[in-house]
Amino acid sequence: MRKKEAHILIVDDEEDILFSARVWLKKFFSEVSCLSKPAQILKFMTENQVDAVVLDMNFRKGFESGQDGLYWMNEIKTLDPNLPIILMTAYGEVELAVEALKNGASDFILKPWNNEKLYASVNLAVDISRKNRKLSQWVNVSQKSNQYQLDTYSLKMKEVLEQLRKVAPTEANVLLLGENGTGKYVLAESIHEQSDRKNQPFVHIDLGSISEGLFESELFGYKKGAFTDAHQDYAGKIENAQNGTVFLDEIGNLSIQLQTKLLSLIQNRKLSRLGESKERLLDVRFIFATNENLKKAVAENRFRQDLYYRINTVEIQIPALRERPEDIGLLAHYFLDRYKQKYHQPNLELTDDLLLTLKNYPWPGNIRELDHCLERSVILSNDNHLQLLMPQPEEFENTIVNLNIEEMEEILIKKALKKHTGNISLAAEDLGLSRAALYRRMEKFGL
Repeated sequence: MRKKEAHILIVDDEEDILFSARVWLKKFFSEVSCLSKPAQILKFMTENQVDAVVLDMNFRKGFESGQDGLYWMNEIKTLDPNLPIILMTAYGEVELAVEALKNGASDFILKPWNNEKLYASVNLAVDISRKNRKLSQWVNVSQKSNQYQLDTYSLKMKEVLEQLRKVAPTEANVLLLGENGTGKYVLAESIHEQSDRKNQPFVHIDLGSISEGLFESELFGYKKGAFTDAHQDYAGKIENAQNGTVFLDEIGNLSIQLQTKLLSLIQNRKLSRLGESKERLLDVRFIFATNENLKKAVAENRFRQDLYYRINTVEIQIPALRERPEDIGLLAHYFLDRYKQKYHQPNLELTDDLLLTLKNYPWPGNIRELDHCLERSVILSNDNHLQLLMPQPEEFENTIVNLNIEEMEEILIKKALKKHTGNISLAAEDLGLSRAALYRRMEKFGL
């Protein structure tokens, strides 16, 4: 029988007990460690990942109440509340067993034990440990998409949502393209929630925030001893998404070298942790996102063409907020209701004048900027009057919404006029224009 990948810790002050239990359990589990002093438990656990603990209940001569075991069980639970603990004692009393189980023990075994019973108890504890670990690891990313505003009046956005509805039940790789703040994360999670993997992990990995040196260890994991600080085995982010969905954000930021490693992973559906040769089969669905123009990056040899074709089985372009102005009011009311409740400001209302102000702003930061604007406004408003705190003009002037030449020209003219306090001659000289040319452009932009 193949050994189960699991680390079992046995704690008992009798060497014979440790030896017997280790020899038996080593037949079924990849790693079995022993400690003869309970005071060593916490240090050991901070340096090693343990899947189950078999713990004696009596460590002091002449004391047979089992309180030692209960004490150390509580100490372990303080460090890892979800770790299964099997208690052992040679003094079997029903009351003691009941107390142990009430305090969080996963099972209670009498010495001398039955080998089959010991194996069955430890094996069950390992299964429970894995389930608990997965739940605790992803509790922060398991929130459902209904916390977001996915309604729309925009025809462009309705087309996007219809594309998502069609692609979600498939296993196709999806590439989401759009500016920062357009909601790529929300739509990726929506794809996951509409798929057959919805009850499995949804793992968001921001590739832009992971340094090149940590890329492999963070994504693929590592084996204990693989490098100086590798004190225990570590399952990487992708391995922890097994059977679920991996959302790789900011994929355009990867270097060519890392693109090669990612391509191999996507093609072969196998990964190896750093420091080990063993390959692990991978069953995940990939969703990718970027605000980069990947076709241009491919043409400039900054992005691998084969990786580009691999990740964009379905390519979805998400419109910027200024391209769906009919949704500004819908989103604004949604954010306002959320923050009214969060900050206990129930009387704030979004008037027609305030809504017009929101619609007249181009929102270069898209939905995220609108979200932050409404939150800031609710926090700093009076109880009965919503005061919109819009981005300052200089913030907007320094933000180029896109690479449209006319837009850039208008921003540069505004900056030159501001720099020279309205002096046309100096502004024209700074811009490399004649006074007449600058006047024509000012008239064109209504300045």
